[in-house]
Amino acid sequence: MRIFLLAGTAAALVGPMPAFAAEADADPAAETGDIIVTAQRRAESINDVGMAIQAVDGDTLEALRVTDVRDLTAVAPSFTVSQSYQGVPTYTLRGIGFNTINLSSTSTVGTYVDEVAYAYPIMNTGPVMDLERVEVLKGPQGTLYGRNTTAGLINFITAKPTDTFEGGISADIGNYQTWNLAGHVSGPLGEGIAARIAFRSENSDKGWQVSNSRGERQGKVDKLGIRGSLAIDPAAGTHFDLSVTWWQNKSDTVVGQGIGFTPATDPVTGTSNSRFFNARGLATYLANNFPTKASQADWAPYAQRAADIGTGLGLDGPLAEDNRFLGLKLRWDQDLGDTMKLVSLTSYNDFRRNALSDWSGAPFEVLLQNTVGRIKSFAQDVHIEGESGPVTWLVGGYYANDRIIDSNRTMLGQNANVGLIRAAGAPLLASPIFNSNGYTLAELSQAFRTYEDFGHIRTKTWSIFANADWELSDQFKISGGLRYTEDKQRYNGCSRDFNGNMLPNVNVVNRALYLQTYGVLAPQITRGQCNTFDPVTGTFGEVRSTLDENNVAWRVALDWSPNTDTLVYASVSRGYKSGTTPINAANLARQNAPVTQEKLTAYEVGLKATLADRAVQANLSAFYYDYADKQISTYFADPIYTALSRLDNVPKSKAYGVEGELTVRPATGVTLSANGLWLKTRIDNYNGTNAAGQPQNFDGAEFIYSPEFQGSLTLAYDTPVSDSLSLTGAVAARYQSKSNTIFEDLDLYKVKAYGTVNASLGLKSESGWSVSLWAKNLFNSYYWSAVASNANVVVRFPNAPRTYGLTLGFDF
Repeated sequence: MRIFLLAGTAAALVGPMPAFAAEADADPAAETGDIIVTAQRRAESINDVGMAIQAVDGDTLEALRVTDVRDLTAVAPSFTVSQSYQGVPTYTLRGIGFNTINLSSTSTVGTYVDEVAYAYPIMNTGPVMDLERVEVLKGPQGTLYGRNTTAGLINFITAKPTDTFEGGISADIGNYQTWNLAGHVSGPLGEGIAARIAFRSENSDKGWQVSNSRGERQGKVDKLGIRGSLAIDPAAGTHFDLSVTWWQNKSDTVVGQGIGFTPATDPVTGTSNSRFFNARGLATYLANNFPTKASQADWAPYAQRAADIGTGLGLDGPLAEDNRFLGLKLRWDQDLGDTMKLVSLTSYNDFRRNALSDWSGAPFEVLLQNTVGRIKSFAQDVHIEGESGPVTWLVGGYYANDRIIDSNRTMLGQNANVGLIRAAGAPLLASPIFNSNGYTLAELSQAFRTYEDFGHIRTKTWSIFANADWELSDQFKISGGLRYTEDKQRYNGCSRDFNGNMLPNVNVVNRALYLQTYGVLAPQITRGQCNTFDPVTGTFGEVRSTLDENNVAWRVALDWSPNTDTLVYASVSRGYKSGTTPINAANLARQNAPVTQEKLTAYEVGLKATLADRAVQANLSAFYYDYADKQISTYFADPIYTALSRLDNVPKSKAYGVEGELTVRPATGVTLSANGLWLKTRIDNYNGTNAAGQPQNFDGAEFIYSPEFQGSLTLAYDTPVSDSLSLTGAVAARYQSKSNTIFEDLDLYKVKAYGTVNASLGLKSESGWSVSLWAKNLFNSYYWSAVASNANVVVRFPNAPRTYGLTLGFDF
């Protein structure tokens, strides 16, 4: 596989690149302009599949420098990636997303590697390497792939072992002391067996985020990934595909930019008495340091956060991830005669996380978290596929068993809510009812600095499914699919004391406030005990819940091909996303209650047309989504802390839009691409809680992270300058309109409209070597992908400023 090094066309080249893929694909169909995909678990031309798909091959991914799932916005502009304040990616496709903070929650957008489900987005935070292609399927998915999703799915197809020896290596150097290495070696080991080994190392030794108050830096990158695979053909009609993937990520965690106070804690307009207890100097800092560029940020000084204060133990060590992933896969393909095949796909994924993050957005101890978690996921997929005359069919079953630990230790000694509780508790220390343990004023003033949130989740899912395509004639095809699924999730967890630091405030202040609010005096907690309160039982303790759900997902589609270059399709489909349980800072048990499964029914019509002797490809689709019980992370009206997090279901909502792609090849080696999505989303008559902890009806609100318009323009060229040398380059521009990060229409919580430009220029030789200069975010635009609240300060998470560098490569 050639290593294209058009270096910087990278992460923000947004728009499908069918021209590149067609030129690079060695498949005969690709030579005529087609891209071969396996969206329906069999190889076929993308223009013969009646659904909205974007696909890009491995050479193009190299050219676009797609080394992270976030970079896929470069090839699928209707796909967006934002960041929760715990660093968990939030995926959105055509406006359908789930804004969770927990590593234990699945996404509306399914991600797969060689059809193996990576059900939890945190599993995708390692380096992306050595891919054959990526396919993005839009709309509900459930009748073919392992787990139900409502938005769509992304399937990463890795490069496989080859029957001839080959390899390649590339090296990047760039600003922020960046140095990356990547490579692969592939070839036969003997008769009927071949192997492939690939690796990628990413390193940036100079962080791009700079402290406003101290000049320190964050943003270093340290990732390493390795994949080994075997292809074994022991006999005719039998094939085994084995792979082992391992990666580690020790990169710095992204710190936030403080931009203001929450509605509850604003010193002037705040709705809570906590507004009187903001850290001294915090208001002045925020007023004097409103961010105007990506590099500006701040976080608590190390000496302050690492120090122990009474029972409130500090958090030392670097603000960085320490994550590891191991993935095992075994696929067995067995022919059952000339027209049938058995496929067994067995997988095991093991992810571990230990990360320290500072979401304060200011040089104060407003909110830091040490997030520790583990996901162990086993899955088995078995299906039989075949052909019977004009019908192509598939039937099978799926089983998955996940065990998850999701926890974090939080430190927030200078949070306004902490100051309020400490002040409220001072007069209560004299009460023998609330202070029977004799806590002192000094102990109370040091309390509530740190606590722990913990959750243990066990999930089992199984399903049976069937899918069939029936060629009614040369022009018409009807497709149908059906899946029955049962999901069961058990949860136990709570917020709990850490090292005795929560005892004074919970036993004195919280118990008094619960007596006032609920009329019950709760028993006291002891060291390490849960401090989540259940008003129903009147006690502190662990929250337990069980979700036991089932559903039937389906899809029906009709394709019409009036000629060999045109496909018109119409489809109706229904998909589900299973319910889930949060791990929150839970003052009350209701905050850790689960949400039930969501349901999306999609109506779509589309056109795929190849024109002008295959010099032009035009795709157009229109869709309408009827959304029931949409899952959201939102606010909870708390009697003590005003507004805290919880999950909820929105009973009714909808989304509709038009998506178009146009690719033109005006001359050999020149490709022009344009892509655009116009989208409208709407919440229907949902009664919820706003950021100030007040009830509000959100009828008419737009979905989170769902811009009304996203579009891109790309020019790329690959032109010979001699018999053995070619000039390569690309220029890309992308624009996205504004979007919201909460249902309320508050300027502080918006993601502004922005545009970016990227460019590259390089040379490549037929002898194997290549060189290129590249730049991403060429004009150094300041833009951000997420806004979040830490219950005191509202923070932005900016995207990186301009990066540039040089890439050298050699293939053999």
